[in-house]
Amino acid sequence: MSFFATMRTAASGMSAQASRLSVVSDNIANVNTTGYKQQSTEFETVLGQQATHSYASGGVTAHIRQSASSQGALRGTTNVTDLAINGDGFFVVNDPSGASFLTRAGGFIPDEDGFLINTAGFKLMGYPLGDSVPTGDAGIGGTTAITIGQLSLTAKASTSGSFTANLPSAATATAAGDLPSANSATSATVGKSSIVAYDNLGAPVKLDVYFNKTADNTWEVSVFDKAGASATGGFPYAAGPIVTQTLDFDPANGKMLAGSPLSIAVPNGATLELDLSKTTQLAASYSVIDTAINGNAPSAVDRVEIAEDGTLFSIYANGTRTPTYKIALANVRSPNNLEQRGGNVYAESADSGGVVVGAAQSGGLGKIVSSTLEDSTVDLANELATMIESQRGYTANSKVFQTGADLIEVLVNLRS
Repeated sequence: MSFFATMRTAASGMSAQASRLSVVSDNIANVNTTGYKQQSTEFETVLGQQATHSYASGGVTAHIRQSASSQGALRGTTNVTDLAINGDGFFVVNDPSGASFLTRAGGFIPDEDGFLINTAGFKLMGYPLGDSVPTGDAGIGGTTAITIGQLSLTAKASTSGSFTANLPSAATATAAGDLPSANSATSATVGKSSIVAYDNLGAPVKLDVYFNKTADNTWEVSVFDKAGASATGGFPYAAGPIVTQTLDFDPANGKMLAGSPLSIAVPNGATLELDLSKTTQLAASYSVIDTAINGNAPSAVDRVEIAEDGTLFSIYANGTRTPTYKIALANVRSPNNLEQRGGNVYAESADSGGVVVGAAQSGGLGKIVSSTLEDSTVDLANELATMIESQRGYTANSKVFQTGADLIEVLVNLRS
């Protein structure tokens, strides 16, 4: 009986409109949810089983369409760890159980352990930079949970630096027994400077650097641990030189030909590679032009900064700016086919394609904007209009259903 098909079709119409209203309800509820992507409903015709000389109505079914690839408006905040993506890609996050997901909700703050989490409790994932950076839970692509709580105090041993000076070309050559490398009470010097390096614990180590001419266009440089100097502050030191090296200069222009770099084994520290290549031998007195050595004493983190490529820098109280993490971004071939999960996150699905993890501003991924959040893409006016349309559609389908039921009642009550 076609009346039953009519009622079935009307019921499918009511069900489809109810699904559409559910989507509208979700969208309106999340109009202010950071990183939320507006969903929409698409209807698909269902054909009925046709018979000869009779028409059987089919129906309709509703499909939910994601818009995970759409870009929301960016809104500035005062929190440096509020992050938004301008362009394609998703943040990689872990839930409390360690499962990995994708999200555009970038409102991250440190928890009690220093891990950066968003409002749903998902941890931000990335790649550690440097051996001293602590790591957290493992995630997609070998990423780890980013933590800034354990970066409160760090020290860095000196490993590289530069020293530039001028050595007087008119200086007299020093006798071998009186060179600083002999470490005798009669040791003399043409030029002396003290530099500061840092050991493995961040303690400052003062080093005395001596320059003496040994022959035309040839000089000797010797480095001593100042802590071993005599009571007068000089020779003889408690121990011989840490390193002694010969420097050769071009007589035509006074530029260094050989002897750089100088490898200094800092006491209780690392090997300091000191670049002397810009040191000259000119007709002027001994003078230090420039010196710069890396490393630092223990210092607390004052704040963090996040660059557009996702590099998280720890800014220490002493002014040191150290890259500590690279925030991971990820994408799939078909973002709109990702499976939506609670907490405004997405999971890989059979239709989305595999997750590919990379860095911001590479491989088609967008840039990361710090102190910024991405607003919901919901258009409230459009949702209210859709709600009215669905209400009317549901009401009309219910009238069809009621009409079919009334007609069946008429047939049942017919008497011969």
